[in-house]
Amino acid sequence: MHATTTLTSHITHLECAVSKEKFDHKQIQTFCENEKDGWKAPLYAKYDLNEKVDKNVLRDRVSSLWRYFEFLPVLDPANVVTLGEGMTPLLSLENLAKSTGINKLLLKDESLNPTGSFKARGQAVAVSKMKELGVTKCIVPTAGNAGGALAAYCAKANIEVTVVMPRHTPEIFKQECRYFGAELILVDGLINDCGKLVAQIKAEKGYFDVSTMKEPYRLEGKKTMGFEIAEQMNWTLPDVIFYPTGGGTGLIGLWKAFHEMKAAGWIAGKFPKLIAVQTENCQPMVWSFEGKHKNASSYQAKPSMANGLAVPSPFAERQILEVLSESNGFAISVSEDELLEGVKTLARREGLFVAPEGGALLPAMKKALENKWISPDDTILLLNTGSAYKYAENLI
Repeated sequence: MHATTTLTSHITHLECAVSKEKFDHKQIQTFCENEKDGWKAPLYAKYDLNEKVDKNVLRDRVSSLWRYFEFLPVLDPANVVTLGEGMTPLLSLENLAKSTGINKLLLKDESLNPTGSFKARGQAVAVSKMKELGVTKCIVPTAGNAGGALAAYCAKANIEVTVVMPRHTPEIFKQECRYFGAELILVDGLINDCGKLVAQIKAEKGYFDVSTMKEPYRLEGKKTMGFEIAEQMNWTLPDVIFYPTGGGTGLIGLWKAFHEMKAAGWIAGKFPKLIAVQTENCQPMVWSFEGKHKNASSYQAKPSMANGLAVPSPFAERQILEVLSESNGFAISVSEDELLEGVKTLARREGLFVAPEGGALLPAMKKALENKWISPDDTILLLNTGSAYKYAENLI
C-alpha cells in the first residue's frame, strides 16, 4: 500500500467506554456487557500516543483515510481493504455565508466516498479488521447507506454478508446490496426492528454483527473525518460542527479524533462545539438532551426522508450525550419540510446535492443563530454525510 515506509499501528488495546475494562484487540470483540447492572457499552480502540508520530510523514502518504495508519487498528497493511475512501473535500460555502452574515461557513462533503456516503469509512476499517481476525460471515441492520457500504467492502474482501433493511428504504439502496452480492432481508419497521431480527439470526447462524457501535472498528474509520478536517484546516479546528445524528458514530468519532490528535501533539487549542441534528420524526437524542424522557429505550419514531436519522434508540446514547456535554454542544431537531428546504437551498445556492441528513444542517444552523446559541463570528462546519442522488425517490 505504501512501498516507501513500514507502517505500524499504535493500537494497544480496546477499552469499555463506561467501566474502562481492557479487552484484547487481537481477538474478535463486540461490546462490553455488565449483566449485573444491565448496561451495555461500546469498546474504544486505544493507542500509544506517547510514541510520537511526526505529522510531516503525511506529505508522502496515500490520499485516503489510511494515511493515518498509526491511529488505525489494522496491524498488517496487507489486510487493508480499500476502495479509495476518505480525503473528501472541505468546501467553502461563500454564497450562504454572505446571505446569512456568517464569517466562515464550511462543508465537509462525504458524498464523494465510495458508495456515496461517510459509511464507507467505517466499513472500510471494520471489514479490514474482520479480514485480519478471520471473520468470514457478517450481518448488519441498516437504514440504507451502511448496508450498501458493508456489502461493497465485503465483496472486495470475499466475506459473506447479510443486510437487514427497512422495506420502505429507497430502491437504490436495496439494489446496491444485491449487486454487491449481499443477502438482503427486508423488514416492516425502522432500524431498531431490523436490529431485533439481526440479533435472532446472529444467534442462530453465528454471524459477526457489524451493528453501529456494537463492534469497535466502524468508529475508527469514522473518526478519520476529524483528522482530515484538522489537516485540511492546517491543523486548526472550526468553532462549531453541525452533525446529522442517527446512531452517533461520527459524532463520537470526531471527538475521539480531536483527543487523539491533541495527545499526539498535532493540534492545540480548544475543540469545537458539537451539535447533534435530528428530524422531528425521530429525535430521541433531543429528548434525552432536554430531559423529556429518562432514555431513548422506548422512544417511538416515525420514518424520515432522511433514512439515516431514523434511529429511535441509539446503542451509544450515553456516549453521544457525553460528547455533547463535554463539547458544550447541544441537540436540535428540524422538520421534514425544513430539511427538504435545506437540500434545495444547498443545491440552488452552492451547487451541492446533499443527502436529506445533510439538508437538515442548514435549518438547524439558522435556528441556532437566531437563538444566539452560536455566533455568526464562529467558523462553522456542516458535515454532509452522503449524496442526494441515492435518495431520489424520497425527494421527488
